[in-house]
Amino acid sequence: MAAGAATLPLLPRITRAQDFPSRPVTLVVPLPAGGAYDVVARLLAEHMRTTLGQPVIVENIPGADRGILKVIHAAPDGYTLGIGGWAPYVLRPLVFSLPFDLLKDLEPVAFVADAPFWIVSKTAIPAKDMQEFIAWLRANPGKASAATTGAGGGSHLCGLHLQSKTGTTFQFIPYRGGAPALQDLLGGQTDFMCDFAANSLPHVRSGNLRAYAVMARSRWEAAPEIPTADEAGLPGLYISNWTGLWAPPGTPKPVINKINAAIVAALADATVRKRYVELGQDIPAPAQLSPDALRAFHKAEVEKWGPIIKAANIQPN
Repeated sequence: MAAGAATLPLLPRITRAQDFPSRPVTLVVPLPAGGAYDVVARLLAEHMRTTLGQPVIVENIPGADRGILKVIHAAPDGYTLGIGGWAPYVLRPLVFSLPFDLLKDLEPVAFVADAPFWIVSKTAIPAKDMQEFIAWLRANPGKASAATTGAGGGSHLCGLHLQSKTGTTFQFIPYRGGAPALQDLLGGQTDFMCDFAANSLPHVRSGNLRAYAVMARSRWEAAPEIPTADEAGLPGLYISNWTGLWAPPGTPKPVINKINAAIVAALADATVRKRYVELGQDIPAPAQLSPDALRAFHKAEVEKWGPIIKAANIQPN
């Protein structure tokens, strides 16, 4: 009798987990609509709706980490989830003093997408490949301008590494996001950018920008004609704008497992996979899709980039 009584307090939570979901689920994107995280969230939400049997709503909450805080403070019932990745979930906490620890204050659900950065320039620059581009930078020390999304962002870290690897100097021009940075690059106001490849892929395909190298160990499926950093003479420069899904701390494991299963089902769908290719997103390998795999990967990314940001003395702008 005592053993049975001891289990009674757990029954309501188990019942809720078994009944999940019984109402709409919200995916919180901590950035404005239209960006890579937002597009991936909406693509997954549509498929998850059919799997979970409830609407899955994407809510954009940009600015001052309000989106992430909403997820952290939400009820741990699986109805509020956070989607994001390298920039908001790794780099920003390492640069800014934030009132949370993402490795402790969130429950990982699934690693949902991966996409590299690459180096792109306006077509007016005479260089046709990476070696010519480096030669052009060396011939114009301090004159070229690199658009960035601010101190400590992926484009900034990529640019710092490029300077270190090549012994070049150029100006960093900070913007409040990838969209305005890309707009000015297309308009010729800046010379080049280390950009999230999926953002600028359409402009490379249309011939409005030139891509020199993909910051990855292997060639990118969406643009296999572009050499890797290693092939282009920049060994070890690997930068990926990956995407993950998290739940509030304390969310029951059965609920997390059910959401994870919905993600796995979405990534196995032929239509979703085709759309991923069109968007320049890579689908993580099956072994990377579990909550534990995301936890380990997230921790490794923090441990990798923390010392780099500290060594560069990157300060909030």
